[in-house]
Amino acid sequence: MKQFACGDVVPSCGRTFTAPTDDEILAAVAGHARDDHGLTDIPSSLVDQVRAAIRTA
Repeated sequence: MKQFACGDVVPSCGRTFTAPTDDEILAAVAGHARDDHGLTDIPSSLVDQVRAAIRTA
């Protein structure tokens, strides 16, 4: 199982995600970034930061 804490990239955010794969984490985080952070276009540098912060739960 994989886990990502949005606060590792956006310090003021307490949202966490758990999913079996990195790709499923990234899909959930993309929706969260759009809906909760107002990002309609997610830069590749942000995707790289998220990938680097994904941990095995």
